[in-house]
Amino acid sequence: MNELMIPLQKDSGDHLYLQIYNYIKNEIRKGSMPAGQKLPSTRALSEHLQVARSTVDFAYGQLLSEGYIESIPYKGHFVCEISGIYQPVDTVLPQEVEKKKESYRYDFSPNSIDIGAFPFDTWRRISKTVFLDEDKDIFALGDSKGDLRLRQAICRYLHGSRGVVCTPDQVIVGAGNDYLLMLLQKILGNRTRVAVENPAYLRAARIFASGGDTVCPVELDESGMRVDLLKQSGARIAYVTPSRQFPTGIVMPVGRRSEILSWANAEDGRYIIEDDYDSEFRYKGVPIPSLQALDRKGKVIYLGTFSKSIAPAIRVSYMVLPPEMTKQYEEKLGFVSSTVSRIDQAILYHFLEEGHFERYLNKMRKLYKGKHDLLMEQLRPFRADFDISGEQAGLHVILTAKKPDATEDELSRLAKEQGCHVYAMGDYRLDFLGSVHTERPAAVILGYASMTEKEIVDGTEALKKAWEI
Repeated sequence: MNELMIPLQKDSGDHLYLQIYNYIKNEIRKGSMPAGQKLPSTRALSEHLQVARSTVDFAYGQLLSEGYIESIPYKGHFVCEISGIYQPVDTVLPQEVEKKKESYRYDFSPNSIDIGAFPFDTWRRISKTVFLDEDKDIFALGDSKGDLRLRQAICRYLHGSRGVVCTPDQVIVGAGNDYLLMLLQKILGNRTRVAVENPAYLRAARIFASGGDTVCPVELDESGMRVDLLKQSGARIAYVTPSRQFPTGIVMPVGRRSEILSWANAEDGRYIIEDDYDSEFRYKGVPIPSLQALDRKGKVIYLGTFSKSIAPAIRVSYMVLPPEMTKQYEEKLGFVSSTVSRIDQAILYHFLEEGHFERYLNKMRKLYKGKHDLLMEQLRPFRADFDISGEQAGLHVILTAKKPDATEDELSRLAKEQGCHVYAMGDYRLDFLGSVHTERPAAVILGYASMTEKEIVDGTEALKKAWEI
């Protein structure tokens, strides 16, 4: 078999590798692909579907790890004998189920940003300059890590703003953190135990789980991930968001950072993944240096993105590997093509080097601080019924109910009746992975970045009515 008619939806927002994985898995489960049937080679299928070969590799890797297919050296991939699980309907992994989107008058999303302030004219001008002045080599594939001058610009930016110490050789540029985490899985190896903060950024946990890793939820205290529970987890990788924990907003103090570094230094093969997802937006005090800046033994893998600070559609993220791991990347993945267009890399390079990014960040900090201050003013009447936290940085705040009988489901339902979408803290917990359940007060998340000032005022007024404030 050289082809599979997989109806990919490239604009749907779903990962292409998951679409390929789900299609083949469901065909096997329905019996449409019998045991022993040969699958197309990864090269043939990638050419047929017009996707990157690594996309097919990830899909086949997941199918292999779950036992749906097997790989026979020098022959190819074949469907395994699966008995007793044929199903007539499509199924997906629980972690892939997305909630159906609904329309709300006031959406307090913690994941959105204000696109209206984006410097479209500047971006257009740079784009035109790139096409007119750049060498024709810009249309070639380029370095798998990303263009050198962009990586150099990222190093300069990270050192000046976050204290990150690195060379361009340590920087990998990719189309989003999801892709970079999947690359990282290939470097670290399969079936790794990964400790993840609970509650957490769920997409990261899903990526680890879908790649065959064991995800170990670790509870938080007022300083972030609990090191005593991290040690008990048996994990060798810790995924943390120390500059502003998502979604709680906890800033990890230097003492806890030292403890986690000590945990990583205690054994060979232990690493910390530092996701510095929105460190640019802080409204009180000075920016906090990164965890990587404290690392002296090459134990921290640093992740950052321009999706939050510039625009989601930019889809440019970067990963800073420890020096020794850089060698492993070159040995294992040096053949992988960069997933970011060289044209987009050139535009971003000029945006950084000509000072537009710094000016844009200053503008956005001022804009978001205005919205933040307005929201905090509107929330003053809520303080009798809620504790408000996470307000010193980032693009959302957390309201924790003081009433012991309040529930997140009820708060969300009442808000919905008034046209408001609030986000329950429980939706970001990893309890489905087996973490210990303890009683916690009801808490909801209110994001404000994408809302207008009028929407913030009207939305909070609607919440007053919903919750009888």
